[in-house]
Amino acid sequence: MVLVAVFIGGRWNLSEYAITPGQATPVAPLVKVQGIKTDQHNDRIMLVDVYLSTVNVLQWIGLHFESHVQFAPADELIDPGIPSNELGPQGYQEMNDSKQAAEVAAFRALGWKVPASPTGTAITGVVAPSPAYSAKLQVGDEIVGVDGHAVTSNCGLVALVHSRSPGTQLRLSVKKAKISQSGVITLERPTTVELSTAKAPSYLGATGCAGVTGPNRSWLGVTIEDGTNYVLPATVSINTADIGGPSAGLAMTLALIDKLSRGSLTGHHVIAVTGTIAVNGSVGDVGGVAQKTVAASRAGATIFFVPQVEVATAKSVGESGLRIVGVTSLKQVLSDLRQLGGAAPIPLTKPH
Repeated sequence: MVLVAVFIGGRWNLSEYAITPGQATPVAPLVKVQGIKTDQHNDRIMLVDVYLSTVNVLQWIGLHFESHVQFAPADELIDPGIPSNELGPQGYQEMNDSKQAAEVAAFRALGWKVPASPTGTAITGVVAPSPAYSAKLQVGDEIVGVDGHAVTSNCGLVALVHSRSPGTQLRLSVKKAKISQSGVITLERPTTVELSTAKAPSYLGATGCAGVTGPNRSWLGVTIEDGTNYVLPATVSINTADIGGPSAGLAMTLALIDKLSRGSLTGHHVIAVTGTIAVNGSVGDVGGVAQKTVAASRAGATIFFVPQVEVATAKSVGESGLRIVGVTSLKQVLSDLRQLGGAAPIPLTKPH
């Protein structure tokens, strides 16, 4: 009976994920810039990740005897109705967005103008079952048209769908996404996808789009975000193979600024960084901060920048040699680094 119980326990996966300390990875070797001058003497700025894994009964029991492990139900990590197998693609989509925001924020912080133009609406999740799921739409796909009408934003898509009668047949123009095993996303040329709308669930509520009034009637079953193209003054490549999520945004921004400017941005301190970044430089909160703090300490960081709202969590597990600094914006981080002995970022190539 014991052998049978152990065998079953080892095969019985739970609807929970274990979050454990990951690694602190220097960002500079991951960043390549072509087209403008760069500094080859880069500071040690590290992004910090966590390991996220499903667990069976035996693993769940074993991990409860280890320190710095957090358990999270699947429904806390993913939106209602979204299958758990989309967690990986969603993570890669978030990383793709994070890299784009980091590049824009870094160049703008150095004085460059970065023009932007709308491209459509990107799918960030597909509910199952739903019309979109039946039509094989996936995370990363970008909808650029509906029945011959161009779609350049989320609200543009909502305006074309929400008031239609359920069961309406639509022809969508979609740039299908290919996500490699390492998380690289590429979009194909637009193709036509036909589907029939469904009755909108009652939980959707108001659209939140100006000029789009009345209750939702039709529904595709997707979560979406605006697609935007930014014209950078240089070609930037950031290799984040097998790393998902948006939490490396601030770290990538700082590493890129350091590579494009004179002197030591960090004052030669070894720093670890976590936090999302927006194109306007605002820093957002992230998950797994306790586990990331442990990883930062293990990697030998002396300063750990975290979102302001998560300072208490980081300090609760941080070792005495690790200074925790809470931040809310890129501007604040750069100011804090100067106070710590870092150089003001002066671009090697004059912005225009």
